[in-house]
Amino acid sequence: MSLSRRLSAQSVFENQFLGGREEINTTILSELKLRVHRRVVDAIGKEKGKWLLGKDAGKKIEEETIKIINQILDDEVTVIPRSERQKMIEEILDDVFGYGPIQNLLHDNTISEVMVNSYGNVYIERHGRISLTNVKFRDNAHVLQIIERMVAPIGRRIDESSPMVDARLPDGSRVNAIIPPLALNGPCITIRKFSNNAFTTGALINNQTLTAPMVELLQACVLGKLNIMVSGGTGSGKTTTLNVLSSFIPNDERIITIEDAAELQLRQEHVVTLETRPANIEGKGAISMRDLVRNALRMRPDRIVVGEVRGGEALDMLQAMNTGHDGSLTTAHANTPRDVLSRLETMVLMAGVELPMRAIREQISAAIDLIVHQSRLRDGSRRITHVTEVQGMEGNIITLQDIFEYQQLGVDENNKAIGKFTATGIRPKFLEKLSAVGIHVNNEIFWTK
Repeated sequence: MSLSRRLSAQSVFENQFLGGREEINTTILSELKLRVHRRVVDAIGKEKGKWLLGKDAGKKIEEETIKIINQILDDEVTVIPRSERQKMIEEILDDVFGYGPIQNLLHDNTISEVMVNSYGNVYIERHGRISLTNVKFRDNAHVLQIIERMVAPIGRRIDESSPMVDARLPDGSRVNAIIPPLALNGPCITIRKFSNNAFTTGALINNQTLTAPMVELLQACVLGKLNIMVSGGTGSGKTTTLNVLSSFIPNDERIITIEDAAELQLRQEHVVTLETRPANIEGKGAISMRDLVRNALRMRPDRIVVGEVRGGEALDMLQAMNTGHDGSLTTAHANTPRDVLSRLETMVLMAGVELPMRAIREQISAAIDLIVHQSRLRDGSRRITHVTEVQGMEGNIITLQDIFEYQQLGVDENNKAIGKFTATGIRPKFLEKLSAVGIHVNNEIFWTK
């Protein structure tokens, strides 16, 4: 572009930019970005074969792409301020190599959830609070393009014949996407972000999720190979608690994990991770949780960790717990410890096996030793509200006994929850089982207030 032409274009743009015509400027910038983006994609498609050699291929592709963007911008009639130019380069790089407008949200460690309700409606959760952002996609097609980029690397697909998908990002973040015709306002994305820093018992104590006496008991239960169910509502922190509990498993044991979308962060050396597979485009080839649970029993597991039971796999899980596979861990959605037992009954019935209700309850009471129930309070904080022993059957009823519980007493001036953890003072029956394998628990923790 000649100097006179460049100066003329710069003058026109600055007049528009400084003259208060913000809508026109936004349109000009959007059209310019889209035009540059298309040319960049075409250029990369022709050139990237030359850059894919060597260990720094990824870095070289990005550097060459920046050069291409700058060259294309230099060739454009519209001249933009340097700050806008740099911003446009970063946005195009995110579109080409990342997840578009939400890439920066995924890099923000203070954000725990990203929710795209439509192309112009993006929410985040930060410190337990949900808020609307100013992030926008170009249109619904842009959102769909980003969804496909998320799910394609792990062999998942999304289209009109399969309009829902669960996936995971390379960093372990969990993704759910749903598109029209099921989502009426356009494609939706929900991303539960992966924490870069694995939670420890110390972090949970500092966050007041639980107390040190509760940690002492839970560690003893895991070491003693009790079967533990972590229950709670959506977003209550079940997976985080399951990760912390699994960290107590000795390093010399063989652990099989089973999940719909792998997100557990086990640090032990001997871990086999299994993940379900959806049906292909012909409706065949699906591998369900039930299939994986049954297969895990043939893999010589010391422990089976199921990310979440939500269907007929509950029956296979209970049978595994009752046939020598002690020390299993899993989670389930429920509102109270009593509710999780009712849900287990329903899930067993979903297996399609006609069993009398008493037989199902006997299976549950014999299999589950401990329920750790977690809740998300109104201020966004998470608390383990019940640590409850499953004691057995009385008549047709499964008996439960709380060992620890959390009571919310009110809120402070900042609407933060005020409450306290209490020990009920009752010694659980499973202490005898722990003592038999040489694990002893300090009796004082059961009276610690």
